[in-house]
Amino acid sequence: MSEQAKNVKTKSAFLTKQTKSSLGTIGMVVALFVIVQILASLGLVNSHMAGLLVPLCVYVTMAVSLNLVVGILGELSLGHAGFMCLGAFSAAFFSKWMETTSMNPGLRFILAILIGGLVAGIFGFLIGIPVLRLNGDYLAIVTLAFGEIIKNIMNVLYVGIDNGKLRFSMKNQAALGMSKDGVMIINGPQGVTGTPNDATFLSGFIILLLAVIIVLNLVNSRTGRAVMSIRDNRIAAESVGINITKYKMMAFTISAVLAGFAGALYAHNLASLIATPARFGYNMSILFLVFVVLGGIGSTRGSIIAAIILTLIPEVLRFIGDYRMLIYAIVMIVMMIINWNPKCKAFMEAHNPFKKKEKEVA
Repeated sequence: MSEQAKNVKTKSAFLTKQTKSSLGTIGMVVALFVIVQILASLGLVNSHMAGLLVPLCVYVTMAVSLNLVVGILGELSLGHAGFMCLGAFSAAFFSKWMETTSMNPGLRFILAILIGGLVAGIFGFLIGIPVLRLNGDYLAIVTLAFGEIIKNIMNVLYVGIDNGKLRFSMKNQAALGMSKDGVMIINGPQGVTGTPNDATFLSGFIILLLAVIIVLNLVNSRTGRAVMSIRDNRIAAESVGINITKYKMMAFTISAVLAGFAGALYAHNLASLIATPARFGYNMSILFLVFVVLGGIGSTRGSIIAAIILTLIPEVLRFIGDYRMLIYAIVMIVMMIINWNPKCKAFMEAHNPFKKKEKEVA
């Protein structure tokens, strides 16, 4: 067999392995959705757990989107909650404004999700122009500052609608000069109140599935391989003609759009956006980073599993009081050891049934 034929065969086997892994991840997400639906139809999901389903989809989507920057691109971002904040408030703003019109609620919700992603994507692109010229700790510090700036701007932003006109202020509600018939849309630290409760577990699943498919298709594409080559060796990638700025900007913007989708879904989960601007801060960004790190940096499937486990544990164990946080910490430590200890990783790979099948086929 010629060297060229061997290379083609190796490349084909690699792509087949990637495709199987991607289909396995998508299948896992679909299977989880089906299982939850079956449990709900049998009455085995109580109201408390049912109320967690949409936030769970939001957090998993955020973990998948952040993994694109941290795991696939290899850049540390600490301001991802800022994009979620932009998506949440822009989508809630649109829905509140359109609620006074005769627009179909379903169409309004879809447009709100798209607007949330679009606004977050635009800001991701604009922020990425100067930020992505930095690397390492400098990039982390700047993205952290961006997230805090967005949070603080939303915290002092007052927007209302009066006589069909929008009124803006960054002082207080009285500065808007609204009449008695005026309606507040964004009320500073109180956030947005009266957002239409349009989000459902089905819509959350669709957005999550869309995010997973987009990220996996990107990773398995030529563009994704270029992005990963930048992560592995920036100088080598640049030496073979890869446009560093272009591909970094592309990954960063797509990640911001997905975060905007998640934020828009989060805004429509409750009749009142209790996620006030203060919530979209440093702590929330760190939470998403924890999902990515514990799930294995660069692993989309790992990010999904980590986000699900770490979101559900505090709620499932709420009956044991403060001890639930002790168990939460223990689970985090165990997940870290399993994902990052070389011996544990070697053991898991040696006992992976999918790899055994691949060897038998080969």
